[in-house]
Amino acid sequence: MTSPPISLAWLVWGIGAALYFIGFYQRVAPAVITAELSQAFNLTAAGLGNLSAFYFYSYVAMQIPTGLLADRYGPRILLTCGAAIAACGTAVFAMAQDVFLANTGRLMIGGSVGVAFVAMLKLSAHWMPARQFALASAVALAVGVFGAVAAGAPLRLLVDAFGWRNIMWASAVCTLLIACAAWLVVRDDPADRQYVSYSSHHTRDNGQSVWAGLVEVLSYRNTVLLFFLSGSMTGLVLTFAGLWGVPFLTTQYGLTQTFAAGLCSTMMVAWALGTLVFSTLSDRIGKRRPLYIGGVIPALALWSALIYTKLPSTPMLATLVAGIGFCAGSFIISFAFAKESVPARLAGTASGVANMGVIAGPMLLQPLVGVVLDRSWQGTLGTGAFAGKRVFEFSAYSHAFSMMLVWGALSIVLLAFTRETNCRQQT
Repeated sequence: MTSPPISLAWLVWGIGAALYFIGFYQRVAPAVITAELSQAFNLTAAGLGNLSAFYFYSYVAMQIPTGLLADRYGPRILLTCGAAIAACGTAVFAMAQDVFLANTGRLMIGGSVGVAFVAMLKLSAHWMPARQFALASAVALAVGVFGAVAAGAPLRLLVDAFGWRNIMWASAVCTLLIACAAWLVVRDDPADRQYVSYSSHHTRDNGQSVWAGLVEVLSYRNTVLLFFLSGSMTGLVLTFAGLWGVPFLTTQYGLTQTFAAGLCSTMMVAWALGTLVFSTLSDRIGKRRPLYIGGVIPALALWSALIYTKLPSTPMLATLVAGIGFCAGSFIISFAFAKESVPARLAGTASGVANMGVIAGPMLLQPLVGVVLDRSWQGTLGTGAFAGKRVFEFSAYSHAFSMMLVWGALSIVLLAFTRETNCRQQT
């Protein structure tokens, strides 16, 4: 048998990437429809943060089960079922008339699209050479970021033209089509199509209990440390670009919602570019920890400038936002770092644990920022698109956004205790 053609390998991987695209799109879509959601469901800042975070609650909860199930049953079934449930959740969100149903829809979406990234990592381990794993991880995030960009200025323009509910219905249809493609195209291993697998561990069940596998993964120090530290950079980016950036930029700098959404998309694009650069450099020098630290420290320095200083010009603001996103892209090293820290047969579970930590950042920070903003509110109400809704002072945003600095500082400390893998798989 021969190795699978590159085109086929990327096609199989690409079906998972399509669901990941949808996942990122749904992850940040509330950022550009905050006014519509606040008015439709009569939300405070804390309520809005909680509505957005319902996506992350179920997404995080699914990461360990997803890794365990991917190791045992393979990604094909996970992608098919995940996309189908995501389509249903999007439909529930589109037709919701109260916040309970809206939260339910977000909960369904987050839990179902949560299978995409781990499934992609599992597919890449089987369909692609090991040297391409870090690259595949970075390209995966880039695909996701394109989904986030689609949920920026383009989504804002579509919502203005057709209304947010109609756009969500269209999103549900697209997601259902991905479910069909996953069942028809994806196979768990090249051997299922008569090709040689790149993984020597492609049996789905080695007789070990899934929980025993989880306990074994958590017995490795790096897995636990990476779980706690990886949420700092994603929490920073997705809390700002994924929800609170547009309200912050429109109220503090007088930008239109479309332009503010464009700046948030700029942060996401720079984030994707950063993942490509940091993953490539890490593979080239054969180290994980130095590049990780080299991204976190400047990201925190730039973030401090953004939240504590009101910048005098829009170009300076855009440059700072892009710089934060680029440096925060160092988080992508977490996945290769976690995968290499355990035996290859546990790669899916380790990836799920790492991704759970990554998403814990925005899951905790999005609603916390809303709570702090509500407590800092000085009684000012908005006009125009934000008519009747709370408007917050710059100092309130500074106070609320400071939590990212605390988590970032903790991540630097935790990195000091990780064990360098030198880009080699644990045996």
